[in-house]
Amino acid sequence: MKGILLAGGNGRRLGYLTQVTNKHLLAVYDKPMIFFPLQTLLDCGIKDILIVSGREHVGGFLGLLGSGEKFGARFTYKVQDQAGGIAEALGLAEEFVGDDTCAVILGDNIYEDQMASFVETFSKNKTGSHIFLKEIDHAARFGVAELDGNRVINIEEKPEHPKTNFAVTGFYLYDSSVFNVIRTLRPSGRGELEITDVNNAYIAQGNMTASLLKGDWTDAGTFESLHHANVLARKLELARNSDILEDDGRSHGTIKTSMPSIKNSSDLDPRV
Repeated sequence: MKGILLAGGNGRRLGYLTQVTNKHLLAVYDKPMIFFPLQTLLDCGIKDILIVSGREHVGGFLGLLGSGEKFGARFTYKVQDQAGGIAEALGLAEEFVGDDTCAVILGDNIYEDQMASFVETFSKNKTGSHIFLKEIDHAARFGVAELDGNRVINIEEKPEHPKTNFAVTGFYLYDSSVFNVIRTLRPSGRGELEITDVNNAYIAQGNMTASLLKGDWTDAGTFESLHHANVLARKLELARNSDILEDDGRSHGTIKTSMPSIKNSSDLDPRV
């Protein structure tokens, strides 16, 4: 399976914070934001990863992450010339993915759950699509899914009156036919190719399933969610560095990973 990490967009909702830098390079607790979704892919055993960003910032990601060698992985970079939407950015990965399956993650999403078992199952099936949902109080800020068992029967993007509380998070598994779907899309009212339209195309084929997340999850696209991201990132890092669950509950146990954890910057570069 190939990994695709999407780190483009304008980040306008964060105002001055992203005026001169990419949102995914902002500090979240002790690391740049992009390290957390990258860790999610590495924890799933995915070593071949494409990073997509805008032309103004792709050099920053290259300088930060390099070839991927220090992470035990191999990174490829692709430029999205305009902010044309998540589906457009994903479409740039067609040659990279080829006939393989792919795991797509948004660069501002942070997860407490471990997804390796879901990725392994999907890799064996090699067909259709799979998404990850989180039941939250304010799902209307995201795509909202309706379910029949574990089968997704509809996704509505940012509905005024959501039919469920199942928010679609920014981690998606697709077979290689996703690129055929993207070629059929037309821009939305925002002038972008929407990932919800990709997902609904799979739903129309009866070819999308979902898992409900048990642990915490957040994006980091608003000031409040960026604050939540820092709180969650601290929780995850304390967990990674703890072998024993403390009696007072301040530590959350050890998160087992299939790849070495991404360390903070001083650990990565001996010159620091």
